[in-house]
Amino acid sequence: MKTWRQTPVPQLPGASGSVRLYDSRLRDMVEIPAAAERSLYVCGITPYDATHLGHASTYVAFDLLNRLWRDAGSTVTYVQNTTDVDDPLLERADATGVDWRTLAHGQIALFQTDMEALRVLAPDHYIGAVESIPWIVPEVEKLLADGLAYTLGGSEGEPDGDVYYDVTEATRRADSDDAWRLGHVSHLTVAEMIEVFGDRGGDPDRPGKHSPLDPILWREARLGEPHWDGGTLGPGRPGWHIECTVIARRFLPAPFTVQGGGSDLAFPHHEMGAGHAWSMDHTPLARHFAHTGMVGLDGEKMSKSRGNLVIVSKLRAAGVEPAAIRLAILANHYRSDWEWTQELLDGSAARLARWREALARAVPGSAEPLLSELRTALADDLDAPRALAAVDKWAEDAAAGRGESAHDGALAADAVDALLGVALR
Repeated sequence: MKTWRQTPVPQLPGASGSVRLYDSRLRDMVEIPAAAERSLYVCGITPYDATHLGHASTYVAFDLLNRLWRDAGSTVTYVQNTTDVDDPLLERADATGVDWRTLAHGQIALFQTDMEALRVLAPDHYIGAVESIPWIVPEVEKLLADGLAYTLGGSEGEPDGDVYYDVTEATRRADSDDAWRLGHVSHLTVAEMIEVFGDRGGDPDRPGKHSPLDPILWREARLGEPHWDGGTLGPGRPGWHIECTVIARRFLPAPFTVQGGGSDLAFPHHEMGAGHAWSMDHTPLARHFAHTGMVGLDGEKMSKSRGNLVIVSKLRAAGVEPAAIRLAILANHYRSDWEWTQELLDGSAARLARWREALARAVPGSAEPLLSELRTALADDLDAPRALAAVDKWAEDAAAGRGESAHDGALAADAVDALLGVALR
């Protein structure tokens, strides 16, 4: 599947160094040194509705990491999926009378337009669930052969060919502290997992499963649903978690550097994805796991199920400049939960205007210290609010009339563009 157009990134003097990042799995800060190659996987959308601020904040956050690595001279391989066949998509298509393929195609195009507008660097590989099916089927067949998956006998109203991952057996076979075990990524108790599993794509109450937490790997074809050749699995379609694991294994090293996503993906999605990876080849999925906080509106988490969404494309259609939207996101640390307000957006638009006005009055010799401050702030767990405060101070000094330097204005603009993804010119 095609990705969106790549955003040009200015070249800066010097280079970033190592990055300190909070690893959700380790529950501690880790130092990721500069290296010739780095790899990043950020889980994509299920394309049944438009991009909201919760999506945007996640992709902007990991865009900072991507930009910082590139500024350090690393070659970054970035992969993102899109779950272009899944229950929510099929349900929305059925409810609206739109063919599911048409719905997915339109929403993917809208998402990519939003990402391009927000200057999120395009993935090197943007892969759909449908195109990954030929890679998924052999892996599910292997898990069955290895006794790490099982075929669930049909219950009333259900086919008898659904294949589930056996989390109990997979955990039992773990043989080291680095091996996956249930709770390895999310640190939830079994009771906590069961409580949220049903709301996050699982089916804990389905009869016949070995464990309520076993996730589906292959869903046998149902009447009226799209399905594909599953080899010995029979016609059907893949489960959600195996999709990302197989895509990551195909396009990234094993393990790759950072698995990113929203905090609501730590369980079950990243938990199960890590389990699948370990069961496939006894190699961790990723070296580090990082998660963004949730975005709220009117005191509740912003989500499609609640319908309390701020839609990026609607903001853009109303005339809001994408750079102001991006600045509003960056005003909050990526790991924090935060609230979207009109005041936040208005303040970000005003901040953008101040920064632009400062370019023509930049203080001589001010740009290189600003560049250093931006690199230092972002290298400290992607501290965007601290980076924004540094630009604020630089702009205040320029507004105070302490001299004018076209060179410093140009370098400051390039630094803000390359590292923060905000175009000032």
